[in-house]
Amino acid sequence: MTARTKFTKPFTQQEPIPAAAIDRAIEVMQSGRLHRYNLAEGDSNEASELEREYAEWQGADYCVACTSGGYAIQLALRACGVEPGDRILANAYTLAPVPGAIHNVGGVPVLVDIDSSYHIDMHDLEAKANASGARYLLLSHMRGHIADMDRLMEICDRLHICLIEDCAHTMGAKWRDRKSGNFGKAAAFSTQTYKHMNSGEGGFLTTNDPVVAARAVVSSGSYMLYGRHGAIPAEDVFQDVRLYAPNYSGRMDHLRAVLLRAQLPALKDSVARWNVLYDRLAARLGGMAGVVIPQRRQEEFYVGSSIQFRAEKLERDQIPLLMAACAARGVELKWFGDDEPKAFTSRYDSWKYIDDIPHLPGTLRVLEKTLDMRVPLTFDVEDCDLIADIIEQEIGDLIAA
Repeated sequence: MTARTKFTKPFTQQEPIPAAAIDRAIEVMQSGRLHRYNLAEGDSNEASELEREYAEWQGADYCVACTSGGYAIQLALRACGVEPGDRILANAYTLAPVPGAIHNVGGVPVLVDIDSSYHIDMHDLEAKANASGARYLLLSHMRGHIADMDRLMEICDRLHICLIEDCAHTMGAKWRDRKSGNFGKAAAFSTQTYKHMNSGEGGFLTTNDPVVAARAVVSSGSYMLYGRHGAIPAEDVFQDVRLYAPNYSGRMDHLRAVLLRAQLPALKDSVARWNVLYDRLAARLGGMAGVVIPQRRQEEFYVGSSIQFRAEKLERDQIPLLMAACAARGVELKWFGDDEPKAFTSRYDSWKYIDDIPHLPGTLRVLEKTLDMRVPLTFDVEDCDLIADIIEQEIGDLIAA
C-alpha cells in the first residue's frame, strides 16, 4: 500500500435485484394490480406467497408482510397487548425507530444499559424490570449482536416479561441453532435497503401465537380480507379478534413482495458471504493496537453485515479526526458516541421526546469510542484488507500525534 492509497467503492452500494424479479415486477406493473388484495382470477398473490415462504424459512407458524421494519415493531407491540401508558423495557443501544415505535403505541420506554459487548446488561434489565413493573421487553439485537438468550429468557420467564424481538440486523442469525426471532412472543424484521434482503422499505412480523397473528393481520389493514394472507391461523381465531383490532394500514404490496421472493432463496448464501468479509475485517481490526472488538460467544451464529469497533487508545475528541481522515480516503465510518444525531446513528439521550431520560454510564462509556461500518456484499476480501490498512494507518498516525 502506498502512503495515501484511497478506497474507491461506495459503502452504500447494494447488489442488483435478480433479473427474474425485475421481469416479474414488470409484469406486475403492467397488470396495474399492485395492492395485495387487488387480484384477478388466476393471479399469483405475491404478498401471500412471500408470507408463506418467509414463515417456512424462519421456522415460524405465522408471518405478516409489512411496509417497514419499524411498522412491524409497532404492530408486534400492539398485537402482543401493549396499551397506552404501559412501560416497555428496551436496550439503550439501538436505532431511532425502536423508541419511535414505543412512542407510537403510547408506551413508556424504560431504557436499559448495555455491557461492553453491545448486549443488554442483564443486571440492569432485572433491576429496571423490578423497579418499573414493566412486563414487556422490546429487545434489539442491535447491529447483529445477540445477547445470552438462555439467561435473558430465564429472566423474562421468571418475571413474566413478554419478549418482542427486533431482528432488523439478525435475519438468519442464531443462538444455539435457534433462529433469532424465535425466542419471544413476536418478532419484527426489516427489508429496508441496508438490511439482509432489499425491497427499499419493508418488513415482516412473525409469531407462533395465533391470537397475535390474527390481530396483526387485521391491524395491518386486511379489510376483512384476511383469508387472502399466506401464513395465518384458523378462521375461528379471526372471529374472536376481527372486530376488535383497529386497521393501521401497513401491509406490503405485490411489487415489493416480488423483489423479496427472488432474494429469499439466496439468503443463506448471502449470510455466508457476509461472514467471510466480516471475519476478515474482525481479524484485521482486532489485531490493531488500540482497537477493541468484543469476542463473539460460541453459541452465537451472527450475520456480519456491519462491524463495530472501539478506538480505545484515542481521545474522544480524536474520533471525529479519525472519521474525517478515513473519509478522505474513501472509508465511511459512523460514530455512535456523538452528542448530536448524524444520519442513521443517534445516542439514546438525543431522543428528547422521552420523559426522564436516564443516565446510563455503561452505554455512554461503550459508545464513546464506538465506530460502525457497513459491510456490503459488493465488497470482496481484498477490499476488506485495504479498508483495514487505511484504518490502521490513520489510527496509528493519531496515536503518534
